[in-house]
Amino acid sequence: MGIRERKERERERRRQQILVAAKRVFTDKGFSKATMYDIAKEAELSQGTLYLYFKNKDELYSYLSLRILQYLMIRLEHVRAEPVSGVTQRLNALKNAMYDVYEFDPLILINMFHMQSSETLKKLSPDIVDQIDKLSRSALKVMADIFEDGIKNKRLVDYKPVVVADIFWSLFSGIILWETSKKMIDGEKDFLKTTLDTAFEIFFRGISLN
Repeated sequence: MGIRERKERERERRRQQILVAAKRVFTDKGFSKATMYDIAKEAELSQGTLYLYFKNKDELYSYLSLRILQYLMIRLEHVRAEPVSGVTQRLNALKNAMYDVYEFDPLILINMFHMQSSETLKKLSPDIVDQIDKLSRSALKVMADIFEDGIKNKRLVDYKPVVVADIFWSLFSGIILWETSKKMIDGEKDFLKTTLDTAFEIFFRGISLN
């Protein structure tokens, strides 16, 4: 292994070290209260070292969000490729995939939704914004393909697949944000799974031909 390869490997190892530390701090303190100092302390590095790898806290968090989008793509690709006996089974597989994405990392997913609907994106480097955009578009494309397959087989209403995918994603993200806000007020109540079940059932009935 050459010097350049060793340096690249060491740089990647250090980036992962920072990301692991950031995940712990964000989980413990929440995004708004966490600071770069906290993350540097958790990673046992100087703040200056952190800024060599990440421009700010928002950018660091956005890299954690990429993991959610990458996992989303893996699950959606699996749903699209999995052999099933009919559209009902495929829609159920899609529903289960979305549950898995939420359970993969609820905190990061919730804050990713906030990030994508705020001014935060303007603070990020063009590279990370491009990666988020590409993964988001790819995920919506796979969702659209899943719905289009049901339309072609005359099992789903002939709506524009891209629009159906947008509505499905909006439904998923909106319920998660709403139920999370309710839970903050009353921590004893957690109706996320039940609400998602009902919402998906209503949605699928609305686009199904039988």
